[in-house]
Amino acid sequence: MALTDTKLRNLKSGDKAYQEADEGGLFVEVMPGGAKVWRMRYRLAIKQEKITLGDYPTYSLAEARTWRDDCKALAGRGLSPMALKRGDLIPGDAAPAVKELAQAFIRNWCMKAVERVKAKEAEAKAADTVEAFARRWYAEIVKPANSSPRNIERVLDKDVIPTIGSKQIADVTVTDILAITDKIKNRGADQMALQTRNVLKRLFAYAIAREKTQFNPAAAIEAKFIAQAKSRDVALTPEEIGKLLRVIYQSSMKRAHKLALHLLILCMVRKSELIEAKWEELDLEKAEWAIPGERMKKDKPHLVSLSRQAVAMFEELKGLASGSEWVFPSRGNLKQPIAKSTLNVAVRALAIDVRDFVIHDFRRTASTHLHEAGFNSDWIEKCLAHETKGIRGIYNRAQYADQRRGMLQWWADFVDSQIQDGRGKVIIGPFGKAYQSAA
Repeated sequence: MALTDTKLRNLKSGDKAYQEADEGGLFVEVMPGGAKVWRMRYRLAIKQEKITLGDYPTYSLAEARTWRDDCKALAGRGLSPMALKRGDLIPGDAAPAVKELAQAFIRNWCMKAVERVKAKEAEAKAADTVEAFARRWYAEIVKPANSSPRNIERVLDKDVIPTIGSKQIADVTVTDILAITDKIKNRGADQMALQTRNVLKRLFAYAIAREKTQFNPAAAIEAKFIAQAKSRDVALTPEEIGKLLRVIYQSSMKRAHKLALHLLILCMVRKSELIEAKWEELDLEKAEWAIPGERMKKDKPHLVSLSRQAVAMFEELKGLASGSEWVFPSRGNLKQPIAKSTLNVAVRALAIDVRDFVIHDFRRTASTHLHEAGFNSDWIEKCLAHETKGIRGIYNRAQYADQRRGMLQWWADFVDSQIQDGRGKVIIGPFGKAYQSAA
């Protein structure tokens, strides 16, 4: 029976190659790897020859049949299609009509093969443009693992793709990156220029990993040459952590506020989650703090493992709370927590030689140093109450309770070690000798 497109599409590969015939010597050979190759047998004088056209569906069934008819016409006039495809010369004594037929065969099939190769090369080249590769990176890497992927997509759509989208990923230069960032800065958006450079740095790092280029032009431009990081980009250095805590504890700030700022660093929670905490949420014997979902950004309950230092601080705060249900009751009304601005005002009043920062940077600071120390990113993200997106998030339901407890104890000890200032003891609390930092 003659082949059909439906039958061709449904042919499955096996352990060995096998053939499925059409008509007139045309057949398709199904290879173990899944390729379906058009071939043809024909008789030339007293010998049989076999010639290959190419793969299906690159060459359709209709094209293969036309090719078969041309091969049969040549063979019927004593010319070998296999020899012509190989590049052998047309016999000089061949009749004009035979020569014309042979030349048409060469044009129609040999040149078509070259065109298809060029088309495949062009297709591969198109897949390596900045736009095509950026779309792939966004879909495969950014979107599944990022809680705010639209921010990155906007960067790509607004400034990157319109400027260099048609360039080959391997051809992008430092000059191209600077052209993008300078254009953004010229509209007064220095921080967006820096963010765009950071997105491009990640994009080209992935391109290097996929062997699409060997150079990261965005990484070659230091961030400080584009814009200075604002407070939301700050992660305090270990030295700055120590300097900040020393100034906090040596200031005239209320004791409860000092402990609150220290707890924000240790527990990695948001400011609102701490200042609105109630004693009913805390189990100091188990060293756990269960924050209900209605107080969390994602409306999901969050369990904080408390380090020894954090437990000691909460125990002291219990005595300072004057029987209030709130961990940090308002000075004028024990039935209300302190105002949301209270800790911000206290920090702004500090005389401290540390880069501008906001309280929310404590979370970034903890995340940065824990990652640098080699802790598992999933543990850190769980401590931050961040939600993992995509397939990874669906299968990653583990709470990592034991790992998080050990990691947060390491972090509390690390923070303690930074409080040493080289000038003797800095007493940070009446928790006992274990919680005094000595130089």
